[in-house]
Amino acid sequence: MTPRVSVLIPSYNHAPYLPAALHSVFDQTYRDYEIVVVDDGSTDGSVEILRGYGDRIRLFVQANRGTYPTLNRCIAESQGAYLAILNSDDLWAPTKLEKQVALLEAHPEVGLVHTGGYFIDGKGDIQPGNPLGFEWPRTPTGNIIEALVRCNKIIASSVLVRRECFERLGGFREDLFGSGDWEMWFRIALEWDIGYIDEPLTMYRVHGANASFQHRRVYEDDVKVRTETIHANESRLWQRATDARAMRLALAHSYACLGTEYALLGDRAQARRAYLRSLRLYPLRFKSVLRLMLTFLPVKPPL
Repeated sequence: MTPRVSVLIPSYNHAPYLPAALHSVFDQTYRDYEIVVVDDGSTDGSVEILRGYGDRIRLFVQANRGTYPTLNRCIAESQGAYLAILNSDDLWAPTKLEKQVALLEAHPEVGLVHTGGYFIDGKGDIQPGNPLGFEWPRTPTGNIIEALVRCNKIIASSVLVRRECFERLGGFREDLFGSGDWEMWFRIALEWDIGYIDEPLTMYRVHGANASFQHRRVYEDDVKVRTETIHANESRLWQRATDARAMRLALAHSYACLGTEYALLGDRAQARRAYLRSLRLYPLRFKSVLRLMLTFLPVKPPL
């Protein structure tokens, strides 16, 4: 019998955390699921740990390809109508899937539902403050396209997504390093509403191996997402906008971020173009004026 939910776990060198991640799935109150694990060439004994779970999981092992090719392999091997992502070092609260399935079944206009949560350290202790430089993202349920123009508002391990979203839009972009989830959520939000459960149902583990800490590659990714997906779809964005002023401010913010990313990558000419686009949309944006001026000085603009 085909399971209703497929839990997708891309695994790579997280042997110390794998058992806890898997047991947080085994402990779910919602039981109609399968677990699809694709190990992406781990060298730390992860595969041996995974094989120890036998037929409780469906395990696939491949040579190292990276995060988003591995997620796409997970999707291809899965069977469920709803797909949940759990990074192999993260955790779920026991009622996560139950509450997310209920929301998707009650709201056919919602393509993806995410949850509140906590940041935890390597020992599983809750991290106070903002260890990644931002608070846990919260959104209303509905059309959140303006929020996703600004930045990623959805933690990957917190999502449950309709399979139809991937069937219609394709999978994750495999040329991206760390921003492919944001790019995917943005494309979904152009077509569907986004659901949110404001309860701490996901635990995101913060440690030195996180892609979030590899800054240059993240900046390069963000430039691709903003130029090739967000700003390439501006005509559709205006059609999808919930409020014209909010969309104008969101696009101005996005161009300003793009300017800073170009500047940090050493491309001052592109940085100036992006800041000028930001100012055309919102002439009173003082930060864009300041950072535009800084591109003419022999210093990097502040983040």
